[in-house]
Amino acid sequence: MRLQELGYGSEQQDRVGFFTDTSVCIGCKACEVACKEWNGVPEDGLDWTGESYDNTSALGANTWRHVAFVEQEKPLLVDQGAEGLRWLMSSDVCKHCTEAACLDVCPTGALMRTEFGTVVVQEDICNGCGYCVPACPFGVLDQRTLPDPVTGLADGRVWKCTLCYDRLSGGMEPACAKACPTESIQFGPLDELRERAAKRLERLEEEGWNGARLYGEDPADGVGGFGAFFLLLDEPEVYGLPPDPVVTTRHLGEMWKAAAVAAGALAVGVVGAFLGGAR
Repeated sequence: MRLQELGYGSEQQDRVGFFTDTSVCIGCKACEVACKEWNGVPEDGLDWTGESYDNTSALGANTWRHVAFVEQEKPLLVDQGAEGLRWLMSSDVCKHCTEAACLDVCPTGALMRTEFGTVVVQEDICNGCGYCVPACPFGVLDQRTLPDPVTGLADGRVWKCTLCYDRLSGGMEPACAKACPTESIQFGPLDELRERAAKRLERLEEEGWNGARLYGEDPADGVGGFGAFFLLLDEPEVYGLPPDPVVTTRHLGEMWKAAAVAAGALAVGVVGAFLGGAR
């Protein structure tokens, strides 16, 4: 994706995003709190889930940052043998995909690509149709069912991470990255973050960390690369992430063509049967 193609002209900015280094995440949830406070995200996740210290379980309309806790009987380092115990923690967020299916299926234009290359929902345009919800290969998008504070009716619109678009417009970094005490969540130009991530992975491999790998940094993957990618310490599935995500609308054009051909063939058949019967 080239921002020049988005029509922002002189207002275009370098594409920015997140690099989340899970090897230094301490599970403090400062990112969750900062996100909720800055963006006015409603309270949720006070239920006991039984999933370690995870009280929200997944991303949703009221959880734009989700910290996962994974307890494993594995050693932290490769040379520590086959047995051990480690605690994996990771702060998940919307991936702001290069090829975003949610943008493709939105009928109102509520979902848009900003001049920073991020994907946001314009709540004043969203009609709550929910088409984008199943289109996301990560299950990020969700409709808010809480009642509107003014009308008392269920909201119904889709809400998700905006990468703090208002803060970016004011020259500030997103609230979650600002609040992270260990710099597990790093914000900046996407190209610079990818270079930084490659060097970090190389260092962890030299130190013998068990299972270190990058996830979502490759522009050649199924969604054209993430705008928010990760350094993980195990398979993506361990963190509740799909191993090989693909944009769900990739073959949409071909499907419409096939449908059009089938409809045309059906129409020809109907006309032929009608003319044949008229004789």
